[in-house]
Amino acid sequence: MYITSRQPVGLMLLLAACALSSGCVQRRLTINSNPPGALVRVDDEDIGVTPVSTNFVYYGTRKIQLIKPGFETLTVLQRIKAPWYELPGIDFFSEHFSPTEIRDERKLYYELKPAAIVPNDQLLQRADKLRQSARAGGVVLPRQQPVPGSPLPIPSP
Repeated sequence: MYITSRQPVGLMLLLAACALSSGCVQRRLTINSNPPGALVRVDDEDIGVTPVSTNFVYYGTRKIQLIKPGFETLTVLQRIKAPWYELPGIDFFSEHFSPTEIRDERKLYYELKPAAIVPNDQLLQRADKLRQSARAGGVVLPRQQPVPGSPLPIPSP
């Protein structure tokens, strides 16, 4: 095949670079906790028990929950900031024309707090108070705060 002056040489070089390029970005999120063995949910999807790793595609804010019996459930809105090579405009070239694979590994660590143990007599006293105020018609339930990104609760009549 001969290249004539009428054929765009730049386009030919770009196509050759695309065919030969092997660049891509691998994104990995590792979550660890103290104590280990907590169930991890990322954006309400179970991903495993700590320590656990998972691949991700998009940057931004993630809802991360850690659940372990005997410990308070931890819910965090964790921001995962994009690196400079993933900024709009630059990301196309880093994804497709990088001569090597780019690895973006993020490691998160969380401390779980032991669950508060309420003595039985205290729990029974609180239950009796609630029962008495319910009979008197004075129970006011606390309003739940919606989690960002979740549908708003439907008010009861």
